[in-house]
Amino acid sequence: MSEYIFKLPDLGEGTVEAEIAEWMVNMGDLVQEEDTICAMLTDKAAVELTAPVSGRVSFMAGAVGDTIGVGTPLIIFDTAAATAATKPEHDATPENKDQPAVATAVAVAKAVQPASVPLQPDSPVRTSPSIRQRARETGVDLNQVPGTGPQGRILQADFDAYLAVSLPPAAVAPGPAGNNRTEGATEIKVIGLRRKIAQRMEQANQEVPHFAYVEEVDVTELESLRRDLNSNQAAGDDTLTLLPFIGLALLRVLERFPQCNAHYDKERNVLIRHHAVHLGIATQTSDGLKVPVVRHAETHSLATLAAEIRRVTRAARDNTASREELSGSTITLTSLGKLGGIASTPIINLPEVAIIGVNKAAERPVVQHGQIIIRLMMNLSSSFDHRFVDGYDAAAMIQALKQMLERPATIFMPG
Repeated sequence: MSEYIFKLPDLGEGTVEAEIAEWMVNMGDLVQEEDTICAMLTDKAAVELTAPVSGRVSFMAGAVGDTIGVGTPLIIFDTAAATAATKPEHDATPENKDQPAVATAVAVAKAVQPASVPLQPDSPVRTSPSIRQRARETGVDLNQVPGTGPQGRILQADFDAYLAVSLPPAAVAPGPAGNNRTEGATEIKVIGLRRKIAQRMEQANQEVPHFAYVEEVDVTELESLRRDLNSNQAAGDDTLTLLPFIGLALLRVLERFPQCNAHYDKERNVLIRHHAVHLGIATQTSDGLKVPVVRHAETHSLATLAAEIRRVTRAARDNTASREELSGSTITLTSLGKLGGIASTPIINLPEVAIIGVNKAAERPVVQHGQIIIRLMMNLSSSFDHRFVDGYDAAAMIQALKQMLERPATIFMPG
């Protein structure tokens, strides 16, 4: 038997390991050169790998969710099986001493071919034949399944997660004495982006002494300005939300508090204060939380900052964001929008040292000059790395941001 050992290659940017996101082949499959064999997940992206040779799969390094080191054998091909399977049929004569072996190879090759079920070749959905088969069996429209693989490819984990939330639970007969109970549970392996999110959150929570600071902000005047600007928008144009105003004000404030626009390099024990502001926008997607980045946010006007926030968040949600657009933020802005609640405790996005959380705006009774009036109020719930940002500086930064948001004209005045 001739073997070809395919080791996990370097997938770029100093990657030392990658997670198996999906196998497109099974043990014993006869694979042709350049066939897609698997999808691997790094911290930055999902990468599809193709077979470097033709052969039968005789070894697979692990299951979906397992982590494989660069340079470690990922898959082994029996190249002799490919040669036998492609041997001309007229050689398989009674005089040919290899006839039994050839017949066996051909039989096995036929046995491992996909079932003769249409695989929707004209469908725009990118996924594997096995997932298409499962979709037909379960009646799932693959166009409704969010894919996290390259170019939106639907991985096994994506399909499993979709099934878990979309299919109704099986009906169960009532228990004794009229006690209606639904038995059983669904197990979903934590892999891919969800596992990366869990690991990063755990790391941030364990390593960083978070200093939380919550302050309420009167955004009545800011909302009035926003509505006025939107009233002058042409029909069909995107309208402004409060987020770009808050982002622009934050950029102005950071000029006075550069210690909050920083990274901590743990390996070198160095605090790096960035001159440019690469603004991360925490974005909820069907795959989990992503942080697309508006690079050099300090160079933008209100209109262009709003456009960039829309662009990168849309790219994050539809899985078209590049690696560069999903990494390198120096400070993060997170908003729960209408679900923002009264207060929250955002987790710092390592290696950053600060994150600014925006809660929902709501009308509240406020006392001003001895009178109770109704104002539009919004809380800012922020977290800071207390190792490098003192409590006084954190509070002073949020107070400066509050003052600017309550007097929105100052956002646009030269410093």
